[in-house]
Amino acid sequence: MKFQHFFAPCPRGLESVLASELAQLGATAIQILHGGVAFQGDWHICYRANLESRIASRILWQIASQPYHNEADIYDITHALPWHKWFGPELSIRVNLAAIKCPLRSLDFVTLRIKDAICDKFRNVCGQRPNVDTINPAIRIHAFLDAQTFILYLDTSGEALFKRGLRQNAGEAPVRENLAAGILYLAGWQPGIPLLDPMCGSGTFLMEAAQMACRIAPGSGRHFAFEKFKLLDAALWQQLKQAAQAQQLPYTPQLIFGSDLYGYALAHARNNLTAAGLIDVVSLKQANVLEIAAPSASGIIVTNPPYGVRIGEQQALAQLYPKLGDVLKKKFPGWNAYIFTADPLLPKLIRLTASRRIPLFNGALECRLLEYKIISGSMRKKTKVIDCQPSDITIP
Repeated sequence: MKFQHFFAPCPRGLESVLASELAQLGATAIQILHGGVAFQGDWHICYRANLESRIASRILWQIASQPYHNEADIYDITHALPWHKWFGPELSIRVNLAAIKCPLRSLDFVTLRIKDAICDKFRNVCGQRPNVDTINPAIRIHAFLDAQTFILYLDTSGEALFKRGLRQNAGEAPVRENLAAGILYLAGWQPGIPLLDPMCGSGTFLMEAAQMACRIAPGSGRHFAFEKFKLLDAALWQQLKQAAQAQQLPYTPQLIFGSDLYGYALAHARNNLTAAGLIDVVSLKQANVLEIAAPSASGIIVTNPPYGVRIGEQQALAQLYPKLGDVLKKKFPGWNAYIFTADPLLPKLIRLTASRRIPLFNGALECRLLEYKIISGSMRKKTKVIDCQPSDITIP
């Protein structure tokens, strides 16, 4: 089968990381775009990307890309496609539409025309049309319009790929799993390097690190939309799942450490790790970040401090940040610290000089990943600050 065109959206700021990951999975013609990566490959690559990508949010199969002028063009392009060859009318559908500089007046009407064209095609060919389910559809169709081009995708993933099927408790302000994995890559963490999250909350960083250390494919505990496609190569898919299972390592203790001030947060982390079978891989303890000691002479700290919304919370954090900087200087020389935050006050109050400030997005929330290379004594103010996008990332 000839190579197909795919698009993998991801958290903004992780496009380069995702491109490196897809290249290592065997994708070709990789093109970094805003909010994701376009690539080409066969169904082997599509299946592997769904099963093994830690960064992608979805894997979308491009089924049309044509110029348009009006809503009638949208309907005709959609209706001409062989939907009945891809999935059956018994499966429910949902159409999602995004647009940039689209001249058409009503995107809701365009979405309706796409849905009508799909249903009409099924009714004409099969005598039956699929139902629309906006909550839990079996098949998701994604459409994109710019000023001149109409692009249609079939979603091969189904539920978003950051939904690993492992986390039982999300906590108050969770970092999405694929964003957490991307931050670990940006930090340069690899299994065997001591990793500490001293404000671990529900344990998302710990969970992702434990899966990497045990070589667990992130999609191994869930199903995908492509399994419902008529085009499914069941033998190939079974082979890839077995290969992923064969590469897993025993769930033995690793140099992955997590702590939190609050017992309920630590209970969430413990429940999540236990449900995933990874509780023995990670060391957990309840502790104040201002009182902990370094678990080894060097390593990597990755953490997402609490983010204050109310005035009282902001005042408490304004007192915490300088103390946190002091703890890092005094207790963690030789470590690299990566602090992920949406709080613009943190870099101003922590009294350390960041060597990198990487813009990232947690959903729609703009954040920064701040890198601090901890040395003995005070941080040197001559350190060059780079406000950058990630690049040249090696995926372990």
